[in-house]
Amino acid sequence: MNVLVCIKRVPDTGAKLVLTDDEQGIDTSHLGFTISPHEECAVEEAVRLIERHGGTSTVLTLGPSAAADQLRDALALGIGEAILLETQGDEWDPEATARAIVDAIQTQSATSGDFDILLFGHEAADTGDYQVGIRVAHALDLPCVTGVKALAIRDDTAIAKREILGGFEVFEVSLPAAFTVKEGLNVPRYPSLRGRLAARRKEIQRLAPPSWRGGLEKIRLRVLEEEDSGAEILSEGSDAVERVVEILKTLGMV
Repeated sequence: MNVLVCIKRVPDTGAKLVLTDDEQGIDTSHLGFTISPHEECAVEEAVRLIERHGGTSTVLTLGPSAAADQLRDALALGIGEAILLETQGDEWDPEATARAIVDAIQTQSATSGDFDILLFGHEAADTGDYQVGIRVAHALDLPCVTGVKALAIRDDTAIAKREILGGFEVFEVSLPAAFTVKEGLNVPRYPSLRGRLAARRKEIQRLAPPSWRGGLEKIRLRVLEEEDSGAEILSEGSDAVERVVEILKTLGMV
């Protein structure tokens, strides 16, 4: 089995975002970066698939040179090889990103054989586009199941489950196939010290993707204003009881 997992370098969850002066990007000078949370589960699932079925695993990302750190995080967890589609740090839209990944997959397939399983996060934590995995699958004429919360392999067939209200949808698709996965698919492991040391020594394949023109034109970015929150002390001691009863009556709860 040959598994490819695609990840994205995103700002740490919960970090305060500050825009550049021209409102065309995020000021990253004081930000930490990580792997998008859904994709952490995709990495874990790739490692588990190889542990159960044998084969090879590869992690791929498109981004600046610094994105090699996120690739090494995946290598430390047990992924076998890494590919960086190195850019100048500018943001690529979903269409351009998908085209670059398709080119890389086709190049790798010509030299190392086809991938049986392509894993993507359901959506990126920063842009939430929900598109890249689907676009790649369509370009490669592969079946694609989105929002996967359970995945099993039987011979040349994958059984994927997607959560719906009150249960699951179950899909059986022939391999090769693509899947976009969500948090809850598994519980990602922590890298061991030995894994981190081994990841430092592994070579990362660096490719220069052709510059694709996407279908969207960015005008500017805008950070939403934060809403203030607070608490009101209605009363203190035994006097608070009457006030609480009044509020409950107003809300129709008593």
